[in-house]
Amino acid sequence: MRSLAERPESPVVGVAVPHESAALHVTGAALYTDDLVGRAPGALHAWPVQAPHAHARVTALHTAPALEVPGVVRVLTAADVPGVNDAGVKGDEPLFPAEVMFYGHAVCWVLGESLEAARLGADRVQVEYAPLPSVLTLTEAIEQGSFQGNQLTVSRGDAETGLAAARHRFSGDFEFGGQEHFYLETHAALAHVDEGGQVFVQSSTQHPSETQEIVAHVLGLHNHEVTVQCVRMGGGFGGKEMQPHGFAAVAALGAVLTGRPVRVRLTRTQDMTMTGKRHGFHAGWEVGFDDDGHILALRATLTSDGGWSLDLSEPVLTRALCHIDNAYFVPDIEVRGRIAKTNKTSQTAFRGFGGPQGMLVLEDILGRCAPVLGIEPTELRRRNFYAPGQTTPYGQPVRHAERLVAIWDLLHDRAEVGRRRREIARFNATHPHLKRALAVTPVKFGISFNFTAFNQAGALVHVYKDGSVLVNHGGTEMGQGLHTKMRQVAATALGVPLDFVRVAPTRTDKVPNTSATAASSSADLNGGAVKDACEQIRERLAEVAARRLNIHPDDVRFTGGRVTGIGFTDRDIAFADLARDAYFQRVPLFAAGYYRTEGLHWDAGRMQGEPFKYFAYGAAASEVEVDGFTGAYRFVRTDIVHDVGDSLSPLIDLGQIEGGFVQGAGWLTLEELVWDVSDGARRGRLATQAASTYKLPSFSEMPEELHVHLFERATESGAVYGSKAVGEPPLMLAFSVREALRQAAGAFGPAGRTVELAGPATPEAVFWAVQQAREAAASPAAEPAAAPAAGPAASLGAEPAASLGADVGTRR
Repeated sequence: MRSLAERPESPVVGVAVPHESAALHVTGAALYTDDLVGRAPGALHAWPVQAPHAHARVTALHTAPALEVPGVVRVLTAADVPGVNDAGVKGDEPLFPAEVMFYGHAVCWVLGESLEAARLGADRVQVEYAPLPSVLTLTEAIEQGSFQGNQLTVSRGDAETGLAAARHRFSGDFEFGGQEHFYLETHAALAHVDEGGQVFVQSSTQHPSETQEIVAHVLGLHNHEVTVQCVRMGGGFGGKEMQPHGFAAVAALGAVLTGRPVRVRLTRTQDMTMTGKRHGFHAGWEVGFDDDGHILALRATLTSDGGWSLDLSEPVLTRALCHIDNAYFVPDIEVRGRIAKTNKTSQTAFRGFGGPQGMLVLEDILGRCAPVLGIEPTELRRRNFYAPGQTTPYGQPVRHAERLVAIWDLLHDRAEVGRRRREIARFNATHPHLKRALAVTPVKFGISFNFTAFNQAGALVHVYKDGSVLVNHGGTEMGQGLHTKMRQVAATALGVPLDFVRVAPTRTDKVPNTSATAASSSADLNGGAVKDACEQIRERLAEVAARRLNIHPDDVRFTGGRVTGIGFTDRDIAFADLARDAYFQRVPLFAAGYYRTEGLHWDAGRMQGEPFKYFAYGAAASEVEVDGFTGAYRFVRTDIVHDVGDSLSPLIDLGQIEGGFVQGAGWLTLEELVWDVSDGARRGRLATQAASTYKLPSFSEMPEELHVHLFERATESGAVYGSKAVGEPPLMLAFSVREALRQAAGAFGPAGRTVELAGPATPEAVFWAVQQAREAAASPAAEPAAAPAAGPAASLGAEPAASLGADVGTRR
């Protein structure tokens, strides 16, 4: 392979082009998994029988009444499984459970001639349950010692010694919620069996190879007897990395048993009540600073809410621990992690994959400590940035650390932070019931799978005799523009116009053993594989062209669909003509490409190594306005500077940055998952199970002004055509919104006091933060609080802000 990062003359990468399916999306012509049911005559429809208990044993299951419903064909139960009755990779997710582990758990599935028949049949299935005690909250899990999986620790130096030596020492805790994926397309699968017994599954999945493996082991088949295809997804965000496997297995099992195609498509309420979400976390911490505000030591325990099974909770926790430092150097650190087992849906991957949760903990610490340290929060953050030559707590050098300061300064200049802060101060002085604030936060996010083996990809590229190109690769398209980028990579590598190239739907019989489309690594991995395959073909074509042009193959150049040589001005060959010549000379016009990320090592036992190829950097400045009467707020403006290396597709990257930021703002400020934690009959029921009760960001929650700038002169030498990942890192830019809300709420009270802000920072949460600030202003002790001296940690925990300020002030 040629240089991975070097770009040829007139590359197609780097050009702003629309999404390859944009016209199909906006006209409604794009096909998704469930649209394909019209091409499957006689398809049966599946409907789940969901349990009305958070935890219970199934003592009896009577399916005969369902079969009396007209149109019901079969009821699928554990007795029908010819292979392994498990839908996961850890052996802890029975497809048909004998023990219900969360409210809404499917105990069996009804197949009907129509969706309505299947639904009515499911209503007739009689299930007897023996209720069992349930654990729902992180507090309950911690108190009862309800944990699962491995407990992990990331450490460097001696946290205890560092804390003891710190001039300023604080402790506190923080619990924050998860997030519903709310992809536009719910989970869907369509399966049929051909005349040879081959099982073919159309699935809305981010990980077709793993879906293939799960379907095979449920059916007792080998992988080569199962083919999985993903045409495209209407969103995924991590929710379709592990969770689709069981639904695909239900469809495949039904197809095998009935000999007819079987369709599974969840309603929105079913999707929300049956599938996993972003992990909520609890963090207990203790931190020490010197007189200049430098972090000296951090000791913390992170507890994630894993739900009823492990799913991806262990790698999510690993990434959380590896990202608790965000952009900040912490000399002495010890962070422990554990996974709570609760009677909820099995929480799973979500954009950022634990990184946002880990980073949020330290950002919350800095936001709470800055006022009592007497240091402006933006300045406190900058003072703690990584410097060149420093390493992370797990031992990886932070390459290009100088970009943090460069991005920070560029953002301050472009966003006119100084001028606007002066305007905000004047506004706040004249508006007693409205307050504004502007906060700036950074992002440093590691790119690669923590699981080293996943950092590989394959591709199959065909050049046809007419010069057209078909690309198969292992990544899936969920709207993020991966196929668009792969078209641009292939067109650049072959030196042809973009319209010469088409990307085929992702299939396990074209590219095997693929990794999930996740970890923001898919353009890096699949792009490397596509480039490798194209360069193999290009080298063969160069030999053919060299003979025709009477030059050395190394001097052949491919540009814009024409093939010529160095220094040629009067002779060239059309790419299509060259392809035809190659065919008649019996030169192969197809190639299998492969790419593996070099330079990675991770010791999961020691939590040490270099798990990431590089770090993506960024920063955001957000201004908000808070209403002191209601806690309602508006996002006035956000400015972003983000490092995507040399962009493969600037328009796609711009969309990813904007979308990631808004999704992050939703998680941090609006989207609140609420379970019934009472002791009543509905204990464990998800109360926010539809768009009517689960608040998503809409136009009214968008910043009134949003400016995004791609950081320039940022070539990443270790990635395809010098680009960097863009899927997940922008989500953490939304920390700036939360920190601005904290500062605006604090502006209603005296300076020098910490501001507690719940997660998510809903208007209700902001209202209570404002109330605490106002109570502090009315308190006789409402004088600026000084930072505490060394010694016992000052608590920044659950006390109200007024007593917090007074308490911290007495610890001088």
